[in-house]
Amino acid sequence: MSATQPGYITEKQALLNRLKRIEGQARGLQRMVEEEAYCIEILTQVSAATKALETVALSLLDEHLRHCVTDAAREGGEEAEQKITEASEAIARLVRS
Repeated sequence: MSATQPGYITEKQALLNRLKRIEGQARGLQRMVEEEAYCIEILTQVSAATKALETVALSLLDEHLRHCVTDAAREGGEEAEQKITEASEAIARLVRS
């Protein structure tokens, strides 16, 4: 894999499909608020959209670890340290969210 290609390149279409479904969920949430849907129904859909985004995030993190971090670790040096730091910071952000 080229250094300029993201680790998720082989899963790009699946990732885009998931994001399009999430986009539809967000539009559905807007519509529910506009139509004054019951709060609990909206919250249920927010939870589903949040879970979908978390799934995308974990997939991207997995690809980053398997490709970007692994490749950098093989090379060693400063780039390896940078990739590990980036991964650790991304994990911390996901855990906090």
